Amino acid sequence: MAFANSIALETTEKRSSRIHPQKYALWVACASMLMFFAAFTSAYIVRQSAGNWLEFVMPNLFFYSTIVILLSSFTLHGALVAFKKMKTQLFKVLLGISLVLGIAFLLLQYQAWTALTATGIELTTNPSSSFLFVISGFHAAHVLGGVVAIMVSFVMSLVKKHEVTPVRQLRLELTTQYWHFVDILWLYLFIFLIVQQ
Repeated sequence: MAFANSIALETTEKRSSRIHPQKYALWVACASMLMFFAAFTSAYIVRQSAGNWLEFVMPNLFFYSTIVILLSSFTLHGALVAFKKMKTQLFKVLLGISLVLGIAFLLLQYQAWTALTATGIELTTNPSSSFLFVISGFHAAHVLGGVVAIMVSFVMSLVKKHEVTPVRQLRLELTTQYWHFVDILWLYLFIFLIVQQ
């Protein structure tokens, strides 16, 4: 009997220590996105050393958008903690703030592209500007996916009763992890672009 109980306990521990398949899939997707952007930054360095490279100053709007996306990671993490602790109002407020900050990041990126275009720096002006627009544009597309996920969570928090179910917690954890990833990815890209100027 004791032997059977120890086997059952060991099986339960093994199940609980496994990574959830959806989290594993998210991490694999994040790893592939990281390789995608690493290829872009490597190509940037190679092309820059080939010459015919236009130097220009990045608009301050990129700096402001970096602050905004960093803040959004803190508010989204706070929303996850509030969700687990059943602090309904705090959860909704922090989730709403995260959504607004995510949208603000995208708007600031768009304004930065517009500011560059106004100074004559466009997608086809030079390889340097092409890389900037493509790198920041692809990243913005990934952020848009995260904004949609936060929006879905926010709408569900308004229409559904606050219950910490495994499905809802997993959904929010996946959203938060993905958002932290695109946040750290932008920080890397921003620092890379600043250093390469």
